[in-house]
Amino acid sequence: MPQQRTDVIHRLVPSPAGRIHLVEQGTGPLVLLVHGFPESWYSWRHQLPALAAAGYRAVAVDVRGYGRSSRPLAIDAYRMLELVEDMTAVVGALGERSAVIVGHDWGSVIAANSALLRPDVFRAVGLLSVPYAPRGGPRPSELFARMGGDEEFYVSYFQEPGRAEAEIEPDVRGWLAGFYAAFSGDTMPTPDAPDPHFVGPGGTLRARFPSGPGPAWLSESDLDFYAGEFERTGMSAALGRYRNMDRDWEDLADLDGAPITQPSLFIGGGLDASTHWMADAIKAFPSTLPGLTCTRILEGCGHWIQQERPAETNRLLTDWLDSLPA
Repeated sequence: MPQQRTDVIHRLVPSPAGRIHLVEQGTGPLVLLVHGFPESWYSWRHQLPALAAAGYRAVAVDVRGYGRSSRPLAIDAYRMLELVEDMTAVVGALGERSAVIVGHDWGSVIAANSALLRPDVFRAVGLLSVPYAPRGGPRPSELFARMGGDEEFYVSYFQEPGRAEAEIEPDVRGWLAGFYAAFSGDTMPTPDAPDPHFVGPGGTLRARFPSGPGPAWLSESDLDFYAGEFERTGMSAALGRYRNMDRDWEDLADLDGAPITQPSLFIGGGLDASTHWMADAIKAFPSTLPGLTCTRILEGCGHWIQQERPAETNRLLTDWLDSLPA
């Protein structure tokens, strides 16, 4: 198992989910780190000591449904409004009134909506891999159903409870290894290979994962940690985030087209599909993120930005944090 640092504090704090597990290092202004799918607080293992050394109170959470945080049974317990309430509760439970929130993947979306819904609490927002795109357009399920032609987009594949679980849970470690490799800059399939974001008729996502050595950023002990978490919890709660996209579209109707006005940062991977599929969202940043003070695309980097390029990510984050108003 990965070596545990003695200066890192693990704790459980109350939240609307029940309890949120978090990992804390350092003192100073609070920086809340929010992971994506299929990860955990551990995806920020390189950022915690770097931010602490730079004079910040770095706190990485297990989002509800992950790790040691509570796992409500109801699917609608994983809607965005509930997750924003969790993030707000964590800030209060830590005895703070405000925080900078930084998210990766789904954590980026949680961070963006936390900034939109609770600007009184979240004074700045950092977004990794998934750029901010204001709520709007058609219902998400309708949009995703039109993608891929005869193939099925992975988000649509994740919608039916039990379907993706049946693929993943018999071999969590092997599936995670393939999923991480499929979207890493150094191991993703070549452009002429079948796209691992899509499922062929009657197929599985795993059928399109690359074989061979894993990505350089993922050690065997790292993979053991992630696999151990999901072998214990199962995958349904983590997949619940995907199963609430239509609810979010309805819940957040009042935010249609809303900009995020707080100071913001965006870091994308040059090889990440999100950077390319959402290129228009990035172009729209002058109007959707008027407080944007740092944007960077890391060439040759895939989806797992803060793990693939920890040194660059840490430098960008600390420089940006240091530039924020006190």
